[in-house]
Amino acid sequence: MVELYYGNHKIVVVSMLESLQTEGMCGITGWVDFSSDLTDKRTIVEAMTATMAERGPDAGGVWLERHAALGHRRLAVIDIEGGAQPMTVETPNGTVALVYSGEAYNFTELRAELVARGHRFRSRSDTEVVLRGYLEWGDAVAEKLTGMWAFALWDARDERLVLIRDRLGIKPLYLWPTADGVLFGSEPKAIFANPLARPALGLDGLRELFTMMTDPGIAIWHGMRQVDPGTVVTVTRDGIRTRRYWSLPVAEHADDLPTTIATVRGMLEESVAGQLVADVPLCTLLSGGLDSSALTALAAARLAESGEKVRCFTVDFADQSENFVADEWHATPDSPFAVEVARHVDAEHTRVVINSAALAAPEVRAAVVAATDLPLGYGDVNASLLLLARAVRDHSTVALSGEASDEIFAGYRWFHNPAVWDADVFPWLVVAPPGTGIRTELLRPEVARALDLETYARDAYRDAIAEVAVLPGESEFDRRMRQISHLHLTRFLRGMLDRKDRMSMATGLEVRVPYCDHRLIEYVYNVPWSMRTHDGREKSLLRAATADILPESVVRRVKGHYPMATDRTYFDAVQRQVGAVLFERPDHPVLELMDRAAVAELAAKAPDGLTFAHRFGLEQFLDFVLWIDHYHPELP
Repeated sequence: MVELYYGNHKIVVVSMLESLQTEGMCGITGWVDFSSDLTDKRTIVEAMTATMAERGPDAGGVWLERHAALGHRRLAVIDIEGGAQPMTVETPNGTVALVYSGEAYNFTELRAELVARGHRFRSRSDTEVVLRGYLEWGDAVAEKLTGMWAFALWDARDERLVLIRDRLGIKPLYLWPTADGVLFGSEPKAIFANPLARPALGLDGLRELFTMMTDPGIAIWHGMRQVDPGTVVTVTRDGIRTRRYWSLPVAEHADDLPTTIATVRGMLEESVAGQLVADVPLCTLLSGGLDSSALTALAAARLAESGEKVRCFTVDFADQSENFVADEWHATPDSPFAVEVARHVDAEHTRVVINSAALAAPEVRAAVVAATDLPLGYGDVNASLLLLARAVRDHSTVALSGEASDEIFAGYRWFHNPAVWDADVFPWLVVAPPGTGIRTELLRPEVARALDLETYARDAYRDAIAEVAVLPGESEFDRRMRQISHLHLTRFLRGMLDRKDRMSMATGLEVRVPYCDHRLIEYVYNVPWSMRTHDGREKSLLRAATADILPESVVRRVKGHYPMATDRTYFDAVQRQVGAVLFERPDHPVLELMDRAAVAELAAKAPDGLTFAHRFGLEQFLDFVLWIDHYHPELP
């Protein structure tokens, strides 16, 4: 890694694999078995916990009782000394134990309320606020919290496990029902460290891997599922019960346009201010687009009140700014706009430049597959995010990022496409480059027939649409735009949040997402479409709410997507790696799913002729090879 300086602007060139040395983010795991004594299973629980050492480098611990065992790995962000876990409280009728991952941004206010109700605290951590909040309000504590979290409580008073996930699903949480209880963890790998769980893939799991969809409950692995966002799962001797405590509310919007814009600005200021609280170094991820620029400007203004400068980081690919070629997804390069924003708000700015050798390195791909537990095939997109997170982690422990802005404020261009309004399918599948939304080109014909991805996508769409509540008196067009917004917030956003969590967690960087404040989402979700597009463009409300603190060029800038590699040497490297697998490992199990001749044809194709679909296909082939080698899953 090489560092160069220009005034307040620094360039970090990532070209060596030393940047992959990982640390991690908080992770939780556990095991409940009502027919066994788990106090002699410490070795297994420790093994489950150890799988997430990269997620929580600062500390770890396990806690065992007869029918329950909890494990935790910690990245210390608030109350470094006092927030150790698992955390317990002894009551007259039994122990209540907690393992917790995430942040409750309103914990100070809740702590004061609990103190007024007679609770006494041993630490300054939000973890203890959640634990004592449960003692006061039961699982309704989730409805009191603002932030991102996934946590598990064992309540020995009535032998009950309670699993709770935040409203948007920012923090992951998986569970595996067993004959006499359940296994759970922040990641599938924690569950698979228990001998009761066996990696296997069903047809629906494969279908999710080859379609651009994210079912909120599916975990890909057969026998495993995710705790749905905004849901409480309770496990007792009588079985598993779920309760939805939050969903997108439907309400009449009474504010006029100026009031709406002012309300959005106030909510953003409050969300950013709350998420700047940390006992460790903090920064923003700045692309130079409207979303991240607004966050950086708001953070800069807040920090300036105490005489601090905001620190921000921008990812770029080597030579891309100099050799940039516009396409339908990237109208302009990011770096010049990011530099302008950083100067405008007087930020300490670092540009992280990643070259093709680092992006294409097999070690980087292996780290991505290990972090995601899945062969997603996003190649340089995920690799660059992992390397960016590693570079950021050298300077900061917490970063603010712009996820959810496009989903809330209708930033994606397909929101404004009449063909999408009329389509009976997920909106992003209408505009996805051919062969990327539903990927069958490299599948063996018999596998493609068995998966029947077109039917699966249509059925998933109908199920998702059925969840959308109707506002009485709403016009047919506003109702359709509400449906499209709902699909993005409950399906598309889940993939974006999981990607950011997995890539950042693998480096010990906690990423916070201020646009995911549920109060902001609830408010904007109910704003009529005419107000949300009042200036005839995407993200009208966000632009109007933040234009006074941004450079004019950023306010006018057209939406751009996350950067992708354009260097031919990157594609050459990917094709060579695919060819090596076909030559050196002709009997690899991946070829039970993918057609050898089709893969070989793409591996030999001139890089200039590779389409988006070809790229995704080759990337996913390589991901599948590493994934199968690591997990040895049973394939359907």
